[in-house]
Order: sequence, then structure tokens, then C-alpha cells
Amino acid sequence: MNSMSKGYYNDDYDHHRKDDCECVSCRKEKEKKCKLCPTIVKCGCPSASTIPAATIAGTNFTVSSLTLNTSCLCDPSIKLEFASNLVAPVAFTGTINFQVFKVCRGQSTPVPVGPAWTFNLVALLQSQTFSFFVCDSDSCFDDCCTYTVVATVTSAVTVGTLSINNATLGAVATCGSGSCNC
Repeated sequence: MNSMSKGYYNDDYDHHRKDDCECVSCRKEKEKKCKLCPTIVKCGCPSASTIPAATIAGTNFTVSSLTLNTSCLCDPSIKLEFASNLVAPVAFTGTINFQVFKVCRGQSTPVPVGPAWTFNLVALLQSQTFSFFVCDSDSCFDDCCTYTVVATVTSAVTVGTLSINNATLGAVATCGSGSCNC
């Protein structure tokens, strides 16, 4: 039996017990343990950005974003997935880094999540998909964070125009462990 099986059961997860608590009430009563752990699946809206010809190094473009509220999760663990279609109507040459950043309540400066993903384009003349995923396990309770994917030109200058189409950021979030003290 795997975790996707109907009626999955282990000592840390018992959805049949009547004394299970919701995470919100669990935080109010420190002595109880959270037994239920919801899973959140959220998809951002597809967007498009264009990197014009002769763009210089260091120029940033926000290509996708989503806001995720993990306040009902204990010790949240989040998998962020990015996918896009890179289209060059005329030959495009350049190097672009894609990186996820987050801003949570009370923060003014975006924090990087995971590494930068480099896409080196040498005379791309059609379209090509580009995707990656990163995990964020560095969140506190009651966090509502906005995640953004930023494309940064890292080559000295770009040649041609590049469209980043259907750029979509998605998230799957759940508790970091089967039970927790809230």
C-alpha cells in the first residue's frame, strides 16, 4: 500500500479519530497535536513577457507569480514548479537566468528560493519549452508568501527578440511531517 491508497493509515496520520484537530484550533491549544494535514495545490495564471533585442546584462523581467497562504500547515514544505515556452520569431542569442524569489508578510526584500536556472540560447529560431522545480521548506507558521519567477539577462547583450509564453508557476504544499505540535 502506498500513500496514494484509499484509507492510507499510519500512527502519525489518523483521519478516522474524532479528537483530531484542525491546524487553527491546534495552534490555540498547544498541548494538542495536529493529526490532519491538508495539501494545497495552487496554479498561477499563465503570462507572457518579451525580452527585446539588445537587452543588456542585469536586466530583470518578472515572468510569473503566485500568492500562497500556508497558515493552515504545520512546518510547510512547498514544491514550486515553473514551465514556459520560449519563442524566437527571429534568431535569438543570449543567456538568461531564471530564479524563484519570495516575499512574505513583513518582508520588503525578496528572498531567493533555490538556485538560479541558466538557459543559454544560441540562435534559437523556433520554440522550446523550459521548466524546473524548486522546494521551499524555510517557512514559518501563518505565512502568506508571494512567489515570483524572475528572468535575468546574464549575457553582455542579447541578439534578437525572445518571448517567454505561457509562463506558469504552480505550487504543491503540505506539512513537513505527519504530525506536529502547533
